Amino acid sequence: MGDDSAAVRTAVLSLQRATGLPMVFGGALSGRDRMRISELVGGTTGSLDGLVVRRNYGLGGKAMALGRPVWVSDYPRASTISHDYDGPVGAEGLLSIVAVPIVVRRQIRGVLYGALREPLSIADRVLAMTVQAARDLEQDLAVQDEADQALARAAAPSEAGPAAARWEEVRAVHAELRGLADQITDPGVRARLLEASTRLAAAGADPSSAPETERPPGPSLSPRELDVLSYVAIGCTNAQVARQLGLLPATVKSYLKSAMRKLNSHTRMEAVNDARRAGLLP
Repeated sequence: MGDDSAAVRTAVLSLQRATGLPMVFGGALSGRDRMRISELVGGTTGSLDGLVVRRNYGLGGKAMALGRPVWVSDYPRASTISHDYDGPVGAEGLLSIVAVPIVVRRQIRGVLYGALREPLSIADRVLAMTVQAARDLEQDLAVQDEADQALARAAAPSEAGPAAARWEEVRAVHAELRGLADQITDPGVRARLLEASTRLAAAGADPSSAPETERPPGPSLSPRELDVLSYVAIGCTNAQVARQLGLLPATVKSYLKSAMRKLNSHTRMEAVNDARRAGLLP
């Protein structure tokens, strides 16, 4: 994780599909007070690809400095911005541009742009959709940050305390990763979170059991059944699981009963232990 560019790419593609703007582009921070444009849809010259935009300079730099959206309807004649990037912008023939900063916990993480090749005012609908795309991206990045922190805890558990306590932390991280994955809109990031949770589950397999290549096929649980069992495994009640996953308690109960049936288990904790033996939980 830790790479914002993949999430920016998804946001750029989604925004272009939603608005139909001739050009949508953006990038993540590439250093202190500067971002690099790395994701573009609708470009014709490549002049903006890789362009480094500094805070306070140009339209995107102004958005970074103010921490809010800014736009112009006739870029070459705009008097409210500096014109340090007139060359690359002019090469693409862009005239009406909106720039929206990506702000996560008061830190600028990048900028999203939408642009027209005509001197027209950016419609309220387009502006609202661009801002919403930025907000969705901010949410994804915030969740990704939480996942990074959880993975760091799992990779370097506290050396203090018994091994059992350290394994409880790994199990808590496993449940947290699965819960966070459900909040992510970027399919690539979601897949990476789920893959990380699967690796944690494999790491917790009983070393006395047969190697994975020699094990008979285990039960196949749905993603939601595994999400529920992950939280049950760390001692959560059905109501607590429901709050964590944004489900109704009755829905949690239904998923749990289905998982128990597939595992041929008779109690909640028996299901957890059977899932651990199958390498589904750490």
